[in-house]
Amino acid sequence: MALQQFPDKSKSFKTSDGTTYAYVVVAAKDASKSTFLLLHGFPSSSYDWRHQIESLTHLGHGVIAPDLLGYGGTDSPAELEKYRFKLQAGHIAEILKEEGVAPVIGISHDWGSGLLSRVYNYHPELLKGLVFLSVPYMEPSKFDVDAINGLTEQLFGYPVFGYWHFFNKDDASDIGDKNLTHLQGASLTSLLYPTTPEIQREQLCPYGNAEAWISSGKQSERPSWLSETELATHEKILGSKSYSGPMSWYKATVRGLNDEDEAAVPEDRKSVSLPTLFVNSDQDYITRTEVAGQIAQSGKLSDVQLEVIQGCGHWVQLEKKEELLEILKKFASRF
Repeated sequence: MALQQFPDKSKSFKTSDGTTYAYVVVAAKDASKSTFLLLHGFPSSSYDWRHQIESLTHLGHGVIAPDLLGYGGTDSPAELEKYRFKLQAGHIAEILKEEGVAPVIGISHDWGSGLLSRVYNYHPELLKGLVFLSVPYMEPSKFDVDAINGLTEQLFGYPVFGYWHFFNKDDASDIGDKNLTHLQGASLTSLLYPTTPEIQREQLCPYGNAEAWISSGKQSERPSWLSETELATHEKILGSKSYSGPMSWYKATVRGLNDEDEAAVPEDRKSVSLPTLFVNSDQDYITRTEVAGQIAQSGKLSDVQLEVIQGCGHWVQLEKKEELLEILKKFASRF
């Protein structure tokens, strides 16, 4: 969690609705350098941005990297209603205003991309550029996981979000928690941070496979880009809480808790006018590059660029940190 991993760079903040967030914050060394807002995905924490925190601050940039709702040092409410994107976007807005660094460049990965999308939709004045890793910009709309799975089965031969049905079950977090250990590669962790990206295509995405894998306690070997120490730290952070909070992001979306908020977003807030960058990878079988390409060409983003990193799976910021840094440096030079 942020307060444990970066104690000299971390803060705790209580939002106006009483939610406590832990986050890493480093001020820019040079007033001409942008500050980056780093929003992680599932099942992560600010720790998954460790390489970017070090490299960006070394270059003189500022960073703010929160443990998002349900993770690390941040609250993990039991009520699904608390995981609505609109509420979480409001929390991030309060943190940015507390630090007085807006507008910032937002960088997001996985579920963090959904949240960054809503920070833009609800609080566009706080951002000056958007970077989406793996998952592209998500336009406000009713989310239909079955439609997405049906379409991707036709296009790619498998449902990319088949595991969502398992994560939406009321007892999914209990199953995940039973297999969460501090040993090398707990079952769920080893499926989400696998030895090779193909394991996710074969064992995470298809219907029923993820639940079978986790229930059996099966594990894959640690990937080469994740050291034993890093894996142990990740497990310690995840093990400090239940998977209930992280999986609540899925439940809130699948069960339509965002639908009313999404429908109320004005049309002029759905299109993106800020400089935007999509960074995808050729071996990410969950969030496919083809989908990002379609969204980039949808006409909803007036200034968008798509970068595809080769030989990389879902965890761009961990697997290809040097390549990503060069891409971010080039993007930051625009501001």
